Amino acid sequence: MNTAVLPERPRLARLFRMQYEPVQTAWVLLYPEGMVKLNDSAAEILRRCDGQRSVDEIVAELETQFAVSGLGPQVRDLLQEGQRRGWIA
Repeated sequence: MNTAVLPERPRLARLFRMQYEPVQTAWVLLYPEGMVKLNDSAAEILRRCDGQRSVDEIVAELETQFAVSGLGPQVRDLLQEGQRRGWIA
């Protein structure tokens, strides 16, 4: 279990940029050395990491948009993995 402390209002790190790639039919995370193709769930989470929303606000927004509950652990896991990989600041 990852115990890293997440930023209160996560945002993408400075070297990363999200973009929809029609050829890939997916959102991608671009950085100077390459690209990461994101699955739909990761894209929905990372698109909300703008430094304005708190983790709880991101969770609430996703739960409302997709009419589900209990997404907190999955959102936090993805954000912690993104933080470990340097995507999240």
